Amino acid sequence: MRASDTERDRVAERLRDAVAEGRLEMDEFEQRLDAAYKARTHGELAPLVRDLPAPGSTLEPTGASSPVPAGRGGSWVERIGGPATSRRAFAFWGGFNRNGRWTVGRLFTAFTMWGGGHIDLRQARFEDREVLIRCFTVMGGIQVTVEPDVNLEVNGMGIMGGFGEHSPNSEEAEPVPGAPRVRIVGFALMGGVDVQRKWTKAERRKSAEGF
Repeated sequence: MRASDTERDRVAERLRDAVAEGRLEMDEFEQRLDAAYKARTHGELAPLVRDLPAPGSTLEPTGASSPVPAGRGGSWVERIGGPATSRRAFAFWGGFNRNGRWTVGRLFTAFTMWGGGHIDLRQARFEDREVLIRCFTVMGGIQVTVEPDVNLEVNGMGIMGGFGEHSPNSEEAEPVPGAPRVRIVGFALMGGVDVQRKWTKAERRKSAEGF
């Protein structure tokens, strides 16, 4: 059966998800991607993704059927799952905002050039238990704000700029079991990517009132 352009694109997207989740090394990803776009039949496409699970799937520990514990920011079981409402953001001589109630994709890419952006996950839903946020900025800035009790990993590079948790306003808390894992990667060239752990005003007020 001859393969269509749509089917080749679908396989390419599966491969991109796999490399983002760490299931494929970059050199193997590039080889498979090249083969996908050269494929002419279904028989050539199928082996390229045969050993890959559905994007975003994870192995649950034995006996993990009990509800996910609620985090301070609300019940995590209610905030994980569902279709993404945004997978990318772009700003050129301007800005973007992703805040309030939205659903972040398992792979989210943000880019700014001579501009700025804010990615606020404190009231967001998560398409999957683990999300990868890629931030790239050139002579601009991106701020990412998360609740302190998520599992956070920041691994980026600053070139004549900064990338990481630099804000003195960041708040510390132990990750809650069942909370999502947020990985933030990328680079900043003559700009900055600033990651903050910070409760919302509503959560700080509830804490002060003893709830």
